[in-house]
Parts: sequence; structure tokens; C-alpha cells
Amino acid sequence: MKFVKKLYIMTDFIRFFIPSYFLLFLLIAFLGISLKVARDIGKNPSVFPKDDSAYAFIGRYFKRTLLMLFIYTILIAWIPDQIRQSFTINFLDVPGLRYVGITLMILALIWTITAQLQMKDSWRIGIDHEMKTTLVTRGLFKFSRNPIFLGMTVSLLGFLLLFPTLIAFLFLLVASILMQIQIRLEEEYLLQQHGEIYEGYKKRVRRMLSLY
Repeated sequence: MKFVKKLYIMTDFIRFFIPSYFLLFLLIAFLGISLKVARDIGKNPSVFPKDDSAYAFIGRYFKRTLLMLFIYTILIAWIPDQIRQSFTINFLDVPGLRYVGITLMILALIWTITAQLQMKDSWRIGIDHEMKTTLVTRGLFKFSRNPIFLGMTVSLLGFLLLFPTLIAFLFLLVASILMQIQIRLEEEYLLQQHGEIYEGYKKRVRRMLSLY
């Protein structure tokens, strides 16, 4: 009976934690930080183009992935049992991994917001070809050239461990592919803008995480 009660408590917690978490992530890490930077620099920091280029294609699918993720979290809050039973990855459906998932998600949110604040006016959603930004190498950027993308990846990994379904795995996979493409586009731009300084930074710090 105690096990069943704990299971129901965890199910109810997951049902409300997941949509609340991603809503908070969206409001703070995207909307809140973007509004702050827009006020400081006098322009919208979301600079994905709206043409038919490959780069614009990446931007559109970023937005669509976020929208689908938001819809999915609403479904989890609404019909969690049906969603889990239909698409569960059984070998990941372990109670202990749920706590790992929650921990990773919380740490990822804190990590991401910290990295964004450390970027200050250099924070952009996309590549700003009109305004040269400062190369940030301090704080979390000493350990990762892309700490924000790392935080987003870890948050989706935590989501998969907390709610181990095929769809959660697909979100992790698709988002990771889009982020890796975006990272390489940004690297080309930063190399053009900062030259040898960025080249030296690349040699010191790994793309996702340096542990030394």
C-alpha cells in the first residue's frame, strides 16, 4: 500500500512539475532574458532570419520544436497515464532515475540562466550579423563554449529520465541535432569576428564541456 501511495504521489508530482518547469524555463531563460537584453541594446535579440536559407530553416524548426514540446507537456498534465502507457521506454522506467531526472532538470535551469546572465548584452537567439558582440570566456564559459546549449540538452535528458517515453527521446534527439548545427554556424561566425582570439579559446575549452 505504501508503494502504491508513493507511486500516485510521484505521478501527481510529475504531472504538474513538467509543464511548470518548461513554462518557467520559457518565461525566464527565453522571454525574461530576451526582454532584458532588448532593453539594454535597443533591439530584439532574436535574430533568426525569415528567408528561405538553411539558417532560417534551423530557426523555424527550433521554434516548432519548442511549440511541440509545450503542447506535449500540456498533454502530460492532462492525460499523463495515457501518454506514459502508450510510449514508455521500459528499461528507463525506473523510480530512481526519476529523481536523477528531476535533479538534472533543476540544475540545468540554474546553469542555463547563469550562463545567459554572464553573457550580458552578448546574448542572442541566433547570429547577429548587424551588431558585433563581445566574446564571453569567463564564468561557465571557462568550462564550455556553449553552456546554454549544454544546459538545454541536460534539461531534455532529465526530462527523458523523469518521463521516459519515445516522444521525450525524440525531443532530445531532434533538439540535439538542431543545436549541434546551430553551434557550428555560430563557430564560423565567431571565428570571422574574433579571429585568433576565438581560435585560442577553441583550443582551451571544449565545445560542450571541459572537465580540466
